[in-house]
Amino acid sequence: MPFYEHVFLARQDLSQAQVDALAENATKIVEENNGKVLKTETWGLRTLAYKIQKNRKAHYVMLELDAPGTVIAEMERQARMNEDVLRFLTIRVDEAEQGPSVMMRKNERSSRGRDGGSRGNDNYGKDD
Repeated sequence: MPFYEHVFLARQDLSQAQVDALAENATKIVEENNGKVLKTETWGLRTLAYKIQKNRKAHYVMLELDAPGTVIAEMERQARMNEDVLRFLTIRVDEAEQGPSVMMRKNERSSRGRDGGSRGNDNYGKDD
């Protein structure tokens, strides 16, 4: 079966439990139709580039799937009908990504600092 990455944006006024329920609903649709959810990542509440239906922020969730195209069509149909989902995007990928996605690794990098850690030289910037 082909691999897909499905990202959806949920309204900002939903609680984290409601966002998790949306992800669980998508997982249920996939598993009921002979597909597998390989990974689920919640990227958190992030600021949008522009307002979508009067929302300035949205909860981002990514699902990595191993499923046939008919399952994807059904999942997207359900997402279109759900008022809590602002946008979604599903893309086909050649292989499943191992480990955390780029968005999760980006968060780890930003917490270490701009240069990715210590410079290793305590005298940096000093004239000797």
